[in-house]
Amino acid sequence: MPSPHTRRTSKLPYDPAEAVAALSAADPKLGRLIARVGPCTMKLAGAQSPFEALLEAIVYQQLNGKAAATIHRRLLESFAPPGSIARAGDEPFTRAPHPTAQHMLDAPNEQLRAAGLSKNKALAVRDLAAKTLDGTVPTLAKIRKMTDDEIVAHLSQVRGIGPWTVEMMLIFRLGRTDVLPVSDYGVRKGFALTFGKLKPQDKVTPMDLPKPDVMLKRAKKWSPWRSVASWYLWRACDLAAADKLETVKAT
Repeated sequence: MPSPHTRRTSKLPYDPAEAVAALSAADPKLGRLIARVGPCTMKLAGAQSPFEALLEAIVYQQLNGKAAATIHRRLLESFAPPGSIARAGDEPFTRAPHPTAQHMLDAPNEQLRAAGLSKNKALAVRDLAAKTLDGTVPTLAKIRKMTDDEIVAHLSQVRGIGPWTVEMMLIFRLGRTDVLPVSDYGVRKGFALTFGKLKPQDKVTPMDLPKPDVMLKRAKKWSPWRSVASWYLWRACDLAAADKLETVKAT
């Protein structure tokens, strides 16, 4: 069943099997996690421009996935011409093109707020649109020629866009291989589960989560495949949740 503005995906621009083999050889403990999870099935969001990817990222910040998806859909559909919104079962979706940066900049505040954007997110969306139009947010062709650090520096100029948001774009839109989002909660928790003393049944406290320098020190051996290592650390959290559920069922 189609979902609102169904996101097309594309293959990674590198061989994940090569990354898995290198990581397993470089770090046996990480290798045990990889063996338990299985092959890396990460996909890229293959149809999004930098503007579209960052717009979605802003909407999703500090919200659960379902609520964010609803707001994102409403926002995009608010720009759709009459007749372009259809339904597949209970799910609405639009066949209309994604709104442009100029559309977003010209939209009245009432339209953005009616879609569910907070005041701060509406301001961030407008700033993203303005900085896309003035070239601060590069085109996809230009951004592909930039280093990771250059991309972070450029995009962090947008209101509401910090290093974490750019790191997600580097991993899941641009397919960069060597990104380790040390501020990401899931990556930190996965690190603690894999390399620390945290157990699946434990309640996580701030003391359980590793500091960035600890993560970066171990991750030196993962380079140039730290993005794939991060993907497996997220999967460690999924495994822990499944293990915890099985423990509850067994009691």
